[in-house]
Amino acid sequence: MKISEKWLREWVNPNASTQQIADQLTMAGLEVDAIEQLGGGLDGVVVGQIIKAEQHPDADKLKVCEVDVAGEEKLQIICGAKNARDGLKVAVATIGSVLPGDFKIKKAKLRGVESYGMLCSEKELKISEGHEGIMELAEDAPLGMSLIDYLDLKDTVIEVDLTPNRGDCLGMRGIAREVGVHFQVDVTEVTSKPVAPSVDDKLSIELKAPEACPRYLGRVIRNINLDAETPNWMKQRLERAGVRAIEPSVDITNYVLLELGHPMHAFDLAEIDKGIVVRHAEPGEKLVLLDGKEVELTADTLLIADHSKPLAIAGVMGGEHSGINENTKDVLLEAAFFQPIALAGKARQYGLHTDASHRFERGVDYQLQTAAMERATELMIQICGGQPGPIVDQTIDSAMPMKEPVALRRSRISRILGIELQDEQVEDILTRLGMSLTTNPDGWMVNIPSYRFDISIEEDLIEELVRVYGYNNVPSRTPRSEMTMVAKPENRVRKQHIRQLLADRGYQEAITYSFGEPELMKAINPDVPSIDLLNPISSDLSVMRTSLWPALIKAAEYNFNRQHDRVRLFELGLRFENQSDELKQIPTIAGIVGGSVNEESWHGKSRPVDFYDLKGDLESIVKLTVNSDSYLFKLETHPSLHPGQSARIYLEDSAIGWVGKLHPSKKKSLGLEHDLYMFELDLAMIMERKLPKFAELSRYPSIRRDLALVVDESVSASQLIDLIRQTGGDLLKHIKIFDVYRGDGVEPGRKSVALAMILQHATRTLKDAEVNAVVDKTIKQLEAQLGAVLRD
Repeated sequence: MKISEKWLREWVNPNASTQQIADQLTMAGLEVDAIEQLGGGLDGVVVGQIIKAEQHPDADKLKVCEVDVAGEEKLQIICGAKNARDGLKVAVATIGSVLPGDFKIKKAKLRGVESYGMLCSEKELKISEGHEGIMELAEDAPLGMSLIDYLDLKDTVIEVDLTPNRGDCLGMRGIAREVGVHFQVDVTEVTSKPVAPSVDDKLSIELKAPEACPRYLGRVIRNINLDAETPNWMKQRLERAGVRAIEPSVDITNYVLLELGHPMHAFDLAEIDKGIVVRHAEPGEKLVLLDGKEVELTADTLLIADHSKPLAIAGVMGGEHSGINENTKDVLLEAAFFQPIALAGKARQYGLHTDASHRFERGVDYQLQTAAMERATELMIQICGGQPGPIVDQTIDSAMPMKEPVALRRSRISRILGIELQDEQVEDILTRLGMSLTTNPDGWMVNIPSYRFDISIEEDLIEELVRVYGYNNVPSRTPRSEMTMVAKPENRVRKQHIRQLLADRGYQEAITYSFGEPELMKAINPDVPSIDLLNPISSDLSVMRTSLWPALIKAAEYNFNRQHDRVRLFELGLRFENQSDELKQIPTIAGIVGGSVNEESWHGKSRPVDFYDLKGDLESIVKLTVNSDSYLFKLETHPSLHPGQSARIYLEDSAIGWVGKLHPSKKKSLGLEHDLYMFELDLAMIMERKLPKFAELSRYPSIRRDLALVVDESVSASQLIDLIRQTGGDLLKHIKIFDVYRGDGVEPGRKSVALAMILQHATRTLKDAEVNAVVDKTIKQLEAQLGAVLRD
């Protein structure tokens, strides 16, 4: 919002400079974006009069003007404006003037004719955006007078960026109130005496949507003079606020909007059928707006209508049948209160944003309608004449907002702010903000003014106190607190342990969005339905993720495309599933690897990463947990993993994750060049930690027995190890697989697995007979349960 400082000082005039006012407004939460000095670069521009305007002898579009600026002699100036004519009072930039934009006025020759100055438009003088010809001044403008003095251009425009909660400051009245409060000076409000009706004409008003519009005021004014001119003082204030002057009735309603912060509208009375009806739109109903755009209205759109047609979108923009035209003689002035929630988003819905909608969406004082109507009537009579009728006030009291008093406690003030405010200070600040107070033993009950929609709880009042007291006046203190150590059970695996472990193994942690692309999510995890977002930030981030893999695949691809030949990424995050109509947020750890196993080095070429490299990384995580011997990698298929290189991970009988190679078909459809290996685990299932436990080291030697077993290809290493561990008893300490062979001497469909059994006793040396008994028993069990035979 743009504010004329000169206009502001008519309301409130603190002993402070422009910069001090701007700084104080900013510190009060009304941020000043810019300060613009008006009248700059116009020192050599004076009032002149065209004595004679003749056609240029060598140019059809130029005129040779004889101009009087009350100097010693008349000036000859060449002008191309169509409205240059005899007797016109104009703004003349004399030789030596420097106009805005560093445009210097010099003696010139145009088509052989000399020119000694320039006749200026409003745009060239940066007074407004008007550029339809040269600027026309009033007939009584004194010749030779500085244009700055004549137009009273010595002013400063302060531009304030208001937050959505401060709709009360979208008018000079609200800004002046804030300045008065912060500088502790009185505000001189504009007061309008009630305008007595001179005719009895009234128009009926019917409120069919009181929950959206509980109050509507209308007033008929007969026989207005549309040939009247908007006075210069009003034009200047409108233009300095960034509002273009149009014609008196529109300018008056815009002026009241800027002055009091209350939008109004003037209807052509002749276009209204019988009376005003405030209602919601009917299905399929259309309206042509004032800007010529036709819109199809939705059923939740509030309308101002008559008994046969819609006239305007309430609080947004009028329709073609609502505007004033050159044939208008009688008008209906409107002032209404609309509930902010009823209008929220409606302007944007139709691709509009107006000064009225900007204010109504944020909340307009619901007790200001009568004052706004009287002020607009007063100005209308002064400028356009006319005969006003009585004000018709249709109000549904039960639907009007009710401001409940808010309790404010002394103890809460000091608790929130950390400072002690005297009762006198509290009462003075809140009273100057327009609130009334009643005291009680704990503090006060505060009545909130109707223009403050942003105050409803105790903390809002405390914010107002510190805002006016001054944030800079709140002392800076080092915070003090009693620090207590947070208990961290030793039997839990901390996420940081897992992060550090994977970082030590060459991984980097990724952080990706919790939502993703629907097609990619379905392609990677088709068995789990995605959860759609109601209001996604983009179409490719419109579902909650059911797996961390899709984002990690895209991250790996991004890195490969940027010349990284070795990618190892992991992420700890949530995935989301609907289980029995309940949203489950599942803590998950996932990882992805691709490219070479090791970084490039002098000692040889590195091989590509494979399934067992990733499986080894997973086993290192598993070893942190209490049940490290209870994990099983079982060959199973997943839609996104290679059938021959995938496994499901079990903890005892519970499936807790997957590991494997990205399916070739997925790799092709995603346009990937590198093979990718991935894992995903339920984080909650691996968080119980194995605590260190003392065990005395045996002083006696261990004995190793190597076995070469031929088994079917379907027999996994874990099956062999589990069975040997069950059979070996307490003497068996370790099992190691050190070779797998396929080829000559081994039947097709079978493989030779070489493993070592390490046996040891804690208190004595083992005898060969004891060791042989354990080995023989183990071989028999392997033969019986897994069909294993010793290889010759």
